[in-house]
Amino acid sequence: MHKHVDWDDPGTDSVMHHFERDPSGHSDPGPGDVLSARHEGAIVRVRVEAYVEGTSIGEVVALISADNGRRKKSHGKLALGDTVRLPDASRALEPQPGAGEDDDEPA
Repeated sequence: MHKHVDWDDPGTDSVMHHFERDPSGHSDPGPGDVLSARHEGAIVRVRVEAYVEGTSIGEVVALISADNGRRKKSHGKLALGDTVRLPDASRALEPQPGAGEDDDEPA
């Protein structure tokens, strides 16, 4: 059974928006692919088991705190190993390391 997840809106990090602007390299996810999304501010990685009509079904294989990059075993009601449905519209690009840091300030 799939765990219901209210995914965060990916906003400017939307994978689908990215491929609308640059369609090269876009293909539907397949078994074994790992996709990213956001849930309650955390980065969630899902390993695809099946893809049906714009929705990936798979296992949560990583939960990562967006503010410090630490991996977690659970976040809210979501845990490693849960099976979830991830619509294409909720897929998100992962933040780049150091994103949001001000390069002009001395360390």
